[in-house]
Amino acid sequence: MRAKPSSSATQSSYAFRAKLWIWRGKAAWYFISLPAKISREIQLVDAGPRRAGFGALRVEATIGTSTWQTSIFPSTPLKSYLLPVKAGIRKQQNLLEGKAVSVQLVVRRRA
Repeated sequence: MRAKPSSSATQSSYAFRAKLWIWRGKAAWYFISLPAKISREIQLVDAGPRRAGFGALRVEATIGTSTWQTSIFPSTPLKSYLLPVKAGIRKQQNLLEGKAVSVQLVVRRRA
């Protein structure tokens, strides 16, 4: 997993490769775990003081030719932020569980 960060006063951008995985509960959810280094930087630079709720952050994600607005959220057991990948994106980009994908992520900073 290679990470390439860049930032400005209002947002941080990251590029990395990671595997798509499935969480099986009452419903199946697909996620990509952000690399540990990027998760730490987001926690320090972008997240700021702990917010009420579960700490989700608004992002713009791009995989292949698909770009969408979503949220990432922290996973304490995995020590990583998780990027949910909805069915429409998986279908458009032919993503399968276990497949490594290139992700571009823009985290919008809170004022």
